[in-house]
Amino acid sequence: MRSMNRHVLITGASSGIGAACARQFAALGCRLSLGARRLDRLREAFPNAHCDELDVTKSTSVERFVTAAIAANGPIDVLVNNAGLARGVEKIAEGTGEAWREMIETNVLGLLEMTRRVLPHMMQHKNGHIVVIGSIAGHKAYVGGGVYCGSKRALQPICEAIRMETLGSGIRVTSVDPGMVETEFSLVRFRGDQDRAAKVYDGTRPLTADDVADCVVFAATRPPHVNLDSIVVMPTDQASPQMVHRTVN
Repeated sequence: MRSMNRHVLITGASSGIGAACARQFAALGCRLSLGARRLDRLREAFPNAHCDELDVTKSTSVERFVTAAIAANGPIDVLVNNAGLARGVEKIAEGTGEAWREMIETNVLGLLEMTRRVLPHMMQHKNGHIVVIGSIAGHKAYVGGGVYCGSKRALQPICEAIRMETLGSGIRVTSVDPGMVETEFSLVRFRGDQDRAAKVYDGTRPLTADDVADCVVFAATRPPHVNLDSIVVMPTDQASPQMVHRTVN
């Protein structure tokens, strides 16, 4: 794949899909602006990138991060909205609301906050690509995941609206929606419970973070007149959020 002299901004870049995207864009020669809450980990992994602390749920953090990124690397060509999480598996009747707010504030409001800071700059330069990391959960719900699924489903009409609102500006919008990916996702969902998180992937072959990053980079490297609206990528061993083939030892 040919090199890209582009400024790529990635949220949640200290691990998982965000870190994998950063590695692959770096290999193409891109200028990187990387944000995450774990700044030390970010700087250790990407010493040659512009790294800064970022909490997408806080408007002041987002504004400061975007301003510093543009100052360091120039106009943003690609925004990868990767920061997101699932928290717990509460059924609706059993929920307390705390986990719901965290998921909605991060997955929906955080993405909107980041995008509204970057999009005007892209429109001014008539160039840019917004990439959203969604989920198969945004297409199909499951028991104990109603609010997480709702937060991911919300990203679909948001992406559609951005495409319509920026039509004619040369801006592209892509949603990459993976199925099961073995990252820190389940560890975060179960608040650090290693055994419970590991059981999610027992006996099956999930996607890797690099598999998803491949899709992101593929979309970003299409010719300017080509927009991949949505990419749904699943492990061969998964047919739906709850239908997973597992090998019994």
